[in-house]
Amino acid sequence: MNAVMNTAPPLVAAGASLKQTITQRLTAFMRRQHWITVIIWPVLLSIGMGWLDNATTWELSLFVFYAVPVVMAAWWTGSHAGMFMAVFCGVVWWFANESTHPYETTLGYAWATVSRMIFFAVVSYAATSVRKRQEADAARIRDLEERRQLEADLVAVSEHEQQRIGQDLHDGLCQHLAAIGLAARSLSEDLKNQSLPGAQDAEMIHSSIHEAVNEARSLARGIFPVHVDRHGLTVALGELAQNTSRLTGVKIEVQDEGDTQISPPEAAMHLYRIAQEAVGNAVRHGGAQHVHIRLGGDTGFIVLTIVDDGQGFQVQEQGRSSSGMGLRTMRYRAQVLGARLHINPVSGGGTSVRCVVPVTRS
Repeated sequence: MNAVMNTAPPLVAAGASLKQTITQRLTAFMRRQHWITVIIWPVLLSIGMGWLDNATTWELSLFVFYAVPVVMAAWWTGSHAGMFMAVFCGVVWWFANESTHPYETTLGYAWATVSRMIFFAVVSYAATSVRKRQEADAARIRDLEERRQLEADLVAVSEHEQQRIGQDLHDGLCQHLAAIGLAARSLSEDLKNQSLPGAQDAEMIHSSIHEAVNEARSLARGIFPVHVDRHGLTVALGELAQNTSRLTGVKIEVQDEGDTQISPPEAAMHLYRIAQEAVGNAVRHGGAQHVHIRLGGDTGFIVLTIVDDGQGFQVQEQGRSSSGMGLRTMRYRAQVLGARLHINPVSGGGTSVRCVVPVTRS
């Protein structure tokens, strides 16, 4: 029994190795079969071309058309098949014109055949190069599409997580804090009615909890501005400016030039995130003291502009490059909207972020 158990692992390994060898040989055989199947058509075409070339005699030479099977072989199979067809077409041309060529010596005719083989080889190389270039371009396009899809997935996941966290803050933490605030208020009133010394402390606790509730709700609305839709972008930008000014002391103004309606509603969320990132960069990296947000419309366009008086474009750009994700996300959101995003320095210091979105009629 022990001998059988000890020999089992080597047998399994040998079986796996044999299976892998068979698979490799079968794959190589299939590749050779495919190569042979594909090369048959250029070979038959070149033979037919030789027969026609022989029938038309030397006065009506068809040697240029031998390049067609060479291109077919190189394009379908690769450089080796192309070079094989270059030599094969040269041989066919030799026999097709052997009886009608005007050369006085065999050496001259042989040199003419070699020169034609060289021409066919150049054609094969050119066809192979074009094919490889096309494959490289196709692979590059696939990589760009996959990268764009990955960016879309990352933004979607980020947006979903922000919405979830904002909803949890609003429905969970805010409600708990509100309940605690009600309990503290009730305790404060009871202590006041009994004229106990702890009433003032209880009132202070109630006020602190009330402020914490407001902070949590502001944070929840900043993460997940539920009211951002085609009519509420201006309101969301106003709350963004108010909350950021209260937390940082930076003066932020919002100017709405008319009734701006955006469709679809997701476009408003992308514009809000662009403004949020631009304001955050101005405050964190640019050291701005004043930020002006303007939302307006032009003929067929919605224009969102954020201008700050920070340290300027170069300094801010360096600050953004430390993370890199913010600026790339802004550009991606603009790309999703089909918009043009312009980030330029302002004369005298500061940065201007301008997003021009084409209007979609609903």
